[in-house]
Amino acid sequence: MTPDVFEPWMLGSLRLRNRIIRSATHEGMAHADGMPTDALERTWRRLAEGGAGAIITGYVGVKRNGRTLANMRMFDHDGYIDVYRGINDRLKEFGTPIIAQLAHGGSRSSGKLTGQDVVGPSARRKNDHGDPCREADEGEIQSIIDAFVAAVVRAQRAGFDGVQIHAAHGYLLSEFISPKLNKRTDDWGGPIGNRMRIVREIVSRARGVVGRYPILVKISARDESRNGLTEADLLAAVRILKDCSCDGIEVSCGYGDFLYTVRMPKLPVDAILGLMPGYRDRSAFRKRLLRTVAPVLNKTHTPLHNYNVAAAVLVKRTVDIPVIVVGGIRDRRDIESIIQEQGIDAVSLSRPFIIEPDIVHRFQKGQERSRCIDCGYCLIGSANYPLKCYYGRVPERLKE
Repeated sequence: MTPDVFEPWMLGSLRLRNRIIRSATHEGMAHADGMPTDALERTWRRLAEGGAGAIITGYVGVKRNGRTLANMRMFDHDGYIDVYRGINDRLKEFGTPIIAQLAHGGSRSSGKLTGQDVVGPSARRKNDHGDPCREADEGEIQSIIDAFVAAVVRAQRAGFDGVQIHAAHGYLLSEFISPKLNKRTDDWGGPIGNRMRIVREIVSRARGVVGRYPILVKISARDESRNGLTEADLLAAVRILKDCSCDGIEVSCGYGDFLYTVRMPKLPVDAILGLMPGYRDRSAFRKRLLRTVAPVLNKTHTPLHNYNVAAAVLVKRTVDIPVIVVGGIRDRRDIESIIQEQGIDAVSLSRPFIIEPDIVHRFQKGQERSRCIDCGYCLIGSANYPLKCYYGRVPERLKE
């Protein structure tokens, strides 16, 4: 029987309202201690009221040295449990599952912010924050695995309906998976089975503690490097996920190039200069120079829409567990085709839910396409401000 996009379905033991999911999107709604602000609950409430099949939260850090941004929420000790349990209890009335995305920043973490060493699978001279990154030793790897498992347990106790392990986009776990970023010669590097070992152990150990509690994994199916992940690697990786009792796989792409993972028609220079304090405070001359040079040095990628669907179809043909696809999905008819004709179980959207939290209800009422213009200002802004749609315009108060 052809699945109905707007009918309930089962993701493992979890019942979803429909097949359109809000993909994990950094909300930028955290206090300095990593606790959520009041705005976070309001954001999730609007998504639940708007008909989202499920909400995958913005990433939360499982370990202090894996924090990437000052407004990134944390989940590295039990003190967060009661706060999230209260939020989850208050939102249960909508019947929208809320799934906590768990992450460690790896070499993308900020040592200046955490006051701790930045660690990854392999050493790097300097990361995006200007911090050196050293290779994690055996004890540190085991500590990270323990931190993920502990966070899964916290999520269950806090009333989240499931978790998603973030193994995409150049954060720690995807660094281990990447043959370009993981140069280790021990049992954590080399062939794909070794590079996937950290993810496999997290999922397997967590499963042994939380039972049938839903555990999803987000992966990058391919990256921007000619020496990166191969199709054979991808298929081996998803078989490993299936074998260790992962309940579902969300397919994304990219291991570090923001413009590869989040597609935009042009480089959002105005957003960079207006929404990132480190650039906004530069001299007029340096800003003019940046406007000229940045588009040359940082190319955008095509296609803009539906760019992970082919990879998701390949994954779905390989494993018999639910597969979700994210990446530039904007059109209701495309969603129907992806699910009903190409056999993907669900789609997940990020930016459309920012401009239209009720996009699912709008689709149900006949709206054909999201109003999102793919400018990317929202995601650039969320690194320093609470998540919102800018619709391609920097507020006057922030302009140079």
